[in-house]
Amino acid sequence: MSETPSSSFSMIHPTSSEGQVPSLRHLSVTHPVVAKRISFYKSGDPQFGGVRVVVNPRSFKTFDALLDSLSRKVPLPFGVRNISTPRGRHSITCLEQLEDGESYLCSHSRRVQPVDLGKASRRPRPWHSSLAIGTHAHRLPAAAAPGMLRAPRRLLVFRNGDPKARRVVLLSRRVTQSFEAFLQHLAEVMRCRVTKLYSTDGRKVPSLEAVIVSPGVVVAAGREPFKPGHYDIQKYLLPARLPGISRRVYPKGNTRSESRKSGNWQVSITTSDLPNAGTSSQVYIILYGQRRSSAPIYLYGTDGAQFQDGHEDIFTIMVGDIGTLFKIRIGHTNSGISPSWHCKQIQLWDMNSGKKFYIPVQRWLARDQEDGEICREFPVLNRGQPTLPVTVYEVHVATGELWNSGTVANVYISIYGKKGDTGSRQLFRSKSSISFLRGQTDTFSLEAVHLGDLYKIVIGHDGLGPGNGWFLDDVVIKDPTTNHEYAFFCHRWLDQGEDDGKIVRELYARDNNIISARQKLERNRKETWAAERWKFMKGNTLQFYNKLTGGFVRLHPDGIVDAVGEKTDKYGLFDIIFNKGNICIFQSHEIRHLSLALNNGFVTGMASGGASTELRVRSQPNRCALLESAQVPGHTVIFDSHGQIADESSTGYAGLSKEFVVFVKGVFLNSAVVLLATSLCQALCLQPDGSCTGVGNQSEKSYWKVHKISAGICMFESVKNARMYLRIKDGQCDGTGIGDIDCHFKIKKNLENASVSLESTKSPGLFVGLQSDGQVKPVIYTKNGNVFFYPQVIKFGRENPMGMSATPRQEEEKIQESRHQQEIPPESEARGSSLSSAAKEIRPSQSSETLLSEDEWKVLVLTGNTGTRANVTLWVYGDEGVTGPIRLSKDSPEQLFLPRQEDEFQVEIRNIGEIYKIRIGHDATSEQPEWNLQKVTMQHVKSKKTLDFAADVWLSRIQADGDVVCELPAIKGGQAMSPLVRYHVDVHTGQLKRAEMSEASLCLYGERGDSGLRLLCNSNMPVRFQRGQTDTFQVEAVSLGKLQKVLLRCEASDKSQYWYCEKVIVREPGTTSQSIFTCERWLPFMSQGIIHSEMELYLQEMQINHQPKIQEEANEGDWKVTVVTGDIENAGTTATVSLYVYGEARCSGPIILGSGKHQLFNPNTADMFKINLKDIGEIYEIRIGHDNSGKDPRWYLEEIQLENIDTSELFCLTVDSWIAENENDGDRWKEMPIVRTNKASLPVVVYEVYICIGRRPGAGTESNVFINLIGSRGDSGNRRLYQSKNNKVKFQHGQVDIFSIEAVSLRKLKKVLISHDGTGPGNGWFLESIVVKSEEEDGNQEVLFPCNRWLDEYQDDGKTERELLAESSYSAVGEIGSVAS
Repeated sequence: MSETPSSSFSMIHPTSSEGQVPSLRHLSVTHPVVAKRISFYKSGDPQFGGVRVVVNPRSFKTFDALLDSLSRKVPLPFGVRNISTPRGRHSITCLEQLEDGESYLCSHSRRVQPVDLGKASRRPRPWHSSLAIGTHAHRLPAAAAPGMLRAPRRLLVFRNGDPKARRVVLLSRRVTQSFEAFLQHLAEVMRCRVTKLYSTDGRKVPSLEAVIVSPGVVVAAGREPFKPGHYDIQKYLLPARLPGISRRVYPKGNTRSESRKSGNWQVSITTSDLPNAGTSSQVYIILYGQRRSSAPIYLYGTDGAQFQDGHEDIFTIMVGDIGTLFKIRIGHTNSGISPSWHCKQIQLWDMNSGKKFYIPVQRWLARDQEDGEICREFPVLNRGQPTLPVTVYEVHVATGELWNSGTVANVYISIYGKKGDTGSRQLFRSKSSISFLRGQTDTFSLEAVHLGDLYKIVIGHDGLGPGNGWFLDDVVIKDPTTNHEYAFFCHRWLDQGEDDGKIVRELYARDNNIISARQKLERNRKETWAAERWKFMKGNTLQFYNKLTGGFVRLHPDGIVDAVGEKTDKYGLFDIIFNKGNICIFQSHEIRHLSLALNNGFVTGMASGGASTELRVRSQPNRCALLESAQVPGHTVIFDSHGQIADESSTGYAGLSKEFVVFVKGVFLNSAVVLLATSLCQALCLQPDGSCTGVGNQSEKSYWKVHKISAGICMFESVKNARMYLRIKDGQCDGTGIGDIDCHFKIKKNLENASVSLESTKSPGLFVGLQSDGQVKPVIYTKNGNVFFYPQVIKFGRENPMGMSATPRQEEEKIQESRHQQEIPPESEARGSSLSSAAKEIRPSQSSETLLSEDEWKVLVLTGNTGTRANVTLWVYGDEGVTGPIRLSKDSPEQLFLPRQEDEFQVEIRNIGEIYKIRIGHDATSEQPEWNLQKVTMQHVKSKKTLDFAADVWLSRIQADGDVVCELPAIKGGQAMSPLVRYHVDVHTGQLKRAEMSEASLCLYGERGDSGLRLLCNSNMPVRFQRGQTDTFQVEAVSLGKLQKVLLRCEASDKSQYWYCEKVIVREPGTTSQSIFTCERWLPFMSQGIIHSEMELYLQEMQINHQPKIQEEANEGDWKVTVVTGDIENAGTTATVSLYVYGEARCSGPIILGSGKHQLFNPNTADMFKINLKDIGEIYEIRIGHDNSGKDPRWYLEEIQLENIDTSELFCLTVDSWIAENENDGDRWKEMPIVRTNKASLPVVVYEVYICIGRRPGAGTESNVFINLIGSRGDSGNRRLYQSKNNKVKFQHGQVDIFSIEAVSLRKLKKVLISHDGTGPGNGWFLESIVVKSEEEDGNQEVLFPCNRWLDEYQDDGKTERELLAESSYSAVGEIGSVAS
């Protein structure tokens, strides 16, 4: 830091009053010329305090000169290229348009994001004093060193094109508040304009996150492009890293000095003598040890001519104590004239221990050679240590379905496993022709030393290109070594202008890809319900269209229901007369006394109000809906292909007969306010410049008012921007229409998905359509979705179009008359109208009150003597439903909930009936979480009805009863509508070992709602939830009536925090009765591979055998599986257990039951699971096993029971056997046939497998070998050939190994799948043949499967798995028998 003299710098450059370096232009401001004092702010950045500039003819002769000056003062990626008015509506194009004393926004494109100028103008401007910044920058290390455990990270910064101009800066908190502030700091330090950062190989560093994760060096540039240069980072970064290494703390008693363990290595790299094998790029190496890895070390010499054809280059590096070396990564930056490189070999010599390592490479590191990778990993062979295999991971990257979700930016990924990481790799060679398109899944190959179990990835992009934002749905990585798939959910934007602005995300692996797919489907259903639920509000009139029958559902006067009605059929309309959540009653619009009902599984018409008429709506990802009985879950409304009612046993219709497309009547009535959704969370929106986009938020900015011209023909006026209409004109589609015929659209309804398409009446055949980036343009009608809009009604309109019976011609005349009003000044224009006088009363943009509905309420919150800065949340309960949580916040949260202050909020509360209580609380965060709440008042905005909720309570962990949530009953006539009850809750912890824990939450459910989730913090015992202990808590809530269930929640980060709850007893004061909720289970628990942290407990008399219920919907094909672990020592397992069930129609595939790491499969326990076996036919066998994971994977399985929940059919399968690699035959799987009384079961057969290894050099293998036998009756599953019956060392050169596989009879064998996992130093394998012998019921069977090929990724075709077919005629008993003997 001594290279930057702060004192001389401040003396040479004194600052002016405005904080700018004075110049001749500034000194001439006092001349008698017209001057304008103007403030400029940064688009979308409220943290930027603004720049004051004096504009006159002498200081800025041209508008471009002003832009250039502002580019030096306002940090923007590409400089200031646009100046707009504060709201971004109008662009400034010349100096004369600037007004004295006004404020303007600066941006680098025409897209402008408004900011709160009042807030921004109050912020201090730190860059106004270069002296202060320089001084603090030099004082920071000295001042911070005594109190800091770790010094701030150092960053080496080169000036673009001038490698000699360099500075080392500290990434302290002060300079990394934002990316713009950091660039400003670099400009001060480098003494030049800095608007962009690059890596040393020319890749743009677009954000602060990219700086932090960079290798510690950047190139600072202004507006000029990147200039290549010899940016020697090794020389300057290495000394900065040594102090960090020397500060490593060793365990007490370790007296070895750090200098002896500092890690001096000699690296010898030989470049091949192939043509053009040398490279001009910068080569780096990373060493991975058992303790840690080194940073990227760039390899430079003194003569600058390294890595030439046929040359050996030797370097000495220092990496610190990394532990035992197990792999290296070598790569280059792909820079220079000829970056491609063919490396022959690498030799490493640990100069401290004397160990030498030789790594044969013989690979290209080049974008245009082999697989295109420019970095590679290689395992290091250590004597006595297992060598990790090199694995080619399959990376499947799914881009979202949202409009503009694709990207042209460069995408990078880093994969992390228990055995290291891959480093940052660019995903650039997809199997698709163009990568990362909307709705596309791209597949990439990524080669690395095996990482073990994967647990997270870091994925992001560099922000380059015009469409660089990206919506990432998920990433699935397949590990071919273990054949395991890891799913990483994202479903978020990586976009600086969307979501939280991040372009890099850290994602964690889900336990199982099958479970992840289910979670993804469930998430899609929830998002679809959020988008479609408006249709099912009370008072709406619906039609149900069935895609299978091609007709609408009808309810006839005699109660018969069918699905063959026409669109105009009067019996096909249904009114929603009851709505609670997703449960509705659909009453016939024509026959008022009948409603749709499900009676004994069949749909019919019944009297409204009965339990059978309550139907639950289940939204599907395709925007269709299922109608299910709320009384009998699983019974749905279903029709056959002829439109007649059918029952659940109907098959052959692929489920289409259950799905209905739902239409709402009266969507496009006159003066209605609608939202035209383009996806589940996007909508057609008018931009400030008059263009339209399909990627707008579903908010008021995207609202359109309908002007109905005639039947089926409408105009759409922006609610936010009055007198701006959607139109198609001159080959363009935008929102600058004036209400003439260019703005008339014919509404085309699409029966398949309830969407609409907008066809121009002036240009028939042209529709409003979307491009892939979401921009709107006229298109010809197609069914690919770019012309589909999904309307949502914000406010219903009225029948008569325009309030008159006008023809289109008359309407045009009225519009022509209204054009004269456009000459009225702005003050008068706001009161005018661009349409007829009849349209004045329906202008929503002129007054917010025109959009007020029955759902708007004011909430007044009065704070007592102590305020809070925590986040406050509100729930509102009515007799027909609940709304919440509602976050009570504003733009200035620091001004909320101050002592003795009343805060006002406006909230929307829909269809919950009469309000009888509220729940209010905070999250106990911030420095001041305590809160004294005095009173809450709610006032209906339209009717002025007022509800009072008296409080006077403390919401604090350290005050009163320690609760931060309270319930308040509504006061009516001076009396509370419902009493407050303080429930006594006894929580019994079990007597099992490690049953105790520290924290749990509980929610009580009764006839009148719930108490909300409450943290159980104030116990009568000094330490909560100890083994065998009963803790008593108090939960105060508005009376819940008769209690029905309890929800328990317990989250744990490791096994030591799991909790065994025996039961919960709830007592109400003043009564002798108590409600007992039996649990007898560990929390959290795992079911079908999913960890559940919550469990619902029902009243003891409602439970069967006191067993807790996993609350899931009962569906057709559900079975209960009970797995009984034996009662012998160490019978339990830590492995993950999976189940296969075979039926006459198909196999279930792997069903993950759970892991022993989550308190399952303990000795002498019975674990219950619910699985679905729909459509697999009559089951005839099962296979159960585990993945051999965890510290003690051995497992003694006693019994399995399978019970059909619907028919109560029960099968008990006795196992009584170890499932372990070190027990019996070493098999980790057991197969058992299903035994039926009326049908003979299949026999269990022992298959003898003879593996004949070839006699070629290197034919043997040390890898793990797997085989799957496939016959006419199924397959054996993938079995590891673990223990040879005739050889101690298996799979050796020229050897025959014999193995036994026990499986339910496969009948006639057809083929085998044989493979290995590539582990071990000698993992290649030459297989000659396989012979399988067995004794079947119909005689002995002996089948030959010839191979005579390599299973080696470097030999033959590179495959390590082969499918071998049975040879039709074979008899070789003598040969095999002689070898075996």
